Amino acid sequence: VILASAAADKKIQVIKVVRELTSLGLKEAKDLVEGAPKPVKTGVAKEEAETMKKKLEESGAKVEIK
Repeated sequence: VILASAAADKKIQVIKVVRELTSLGLKEAKDLVEGAPKPVKTGVAKEEAETMKKKLEESGAKVEIK
């Protein structure tokens, strides 16, 4: 699951969702969102990837699944 970008006015919401979906701390999640495009999580099942994509997109992110 690749975080392609996050809308500038939605970064805080996207960071919260990244932290919810991963075990990253606040600084790591912030760095990931601000450094997009970056992988959020790798090696997950397609179903889990789709769920993650939906949550991230609802928070204002653009997401790709590869």
